[in-house]
Amino acid sequence: MSAALHVGTPAAKRVAIVQSNYIPWKGYFDLIAAVDEFVLYDDVQFTKNDWRNRNRIKTSQGPQWLSVPVGQRIDRRIRDVEIPDSRWQVKHWKSLESNYRRAARYEEIAAWLAPLYLEREYTSLSDMNRVFIEAICRYLGIVTRISDSARFTLAGGPTQRVVDICMQAGASEYISGPAARSYLEDERFAAEGVRLSWFDYAGYPEYVQLWGPFEHAVSIVDLLFNRGADARRYMKCGQSQPGSTR
Repeated sequence: MSAALHVGTPAAKRVAIVQSNYIPWKGYFDLIAAVDEFVLYDDVQFTKNDWRNRNRIKTSQGPQWLSVPVGQRIDRRIRDVEIPDSRWQVKHWKSLESNYRRAARYEEIAAWLAPLYLEREYTSLSDMNRVFIEAICRYLGIVTRISDSARFTLAGGPTQRVVDICMQAGASEYISGPAARSYLEDERFAAEGVRLSWFDYAGYPEYVQLWGPFEHAVSIVDLLFNRGADARRYMKCGQSQPGSTR
């Protein structure tokens, strides 16, 4: 892991809790690498036009969305979102192939990524996201435990549910993305003896990318196709400094 565990009690444990995303960007995997347990929080409402079922890649025409079709309903939890058919899988792979086949590490990445598109079928968005997330973690050598929020007993508002997961997981520190500053209540964590830290996504180095000006806000597959096994050098989990600040 990129960051040492918080020094405290012998049971010190870092936890992060985030909704599952489709082929997420590199920062998502840095957060996974920075903790001991990463909880996929798919018991919350599905949101349209978000990262749960789509992400961006670079193309000769600029950044392009790859979206998994899941219907228009938003009155359902992420874990209840079904994928009605598999036609998108070949389409997405062809987009990746056509836009990254000239990348330096294309063949290396395609050897294990293509079968996830062409040799499997998915009916659940949560399950599909987890398959891709875990495969990418294996390639990057990230060994963090990945759990499902369904195994925890949850009640109350947004902060209380997160605190409950932390307590049930035995966390001494909760690491959150900066977007949650607007609703997480620090005092709830302090009352339970859990340190609240904020992950820092600033300072990523650039790497050789196809198709025009450099773009950080794309799926991690862009970094993988271009840098392969060297990908961690361009991520926080491959650097010596901690990835979170408080």
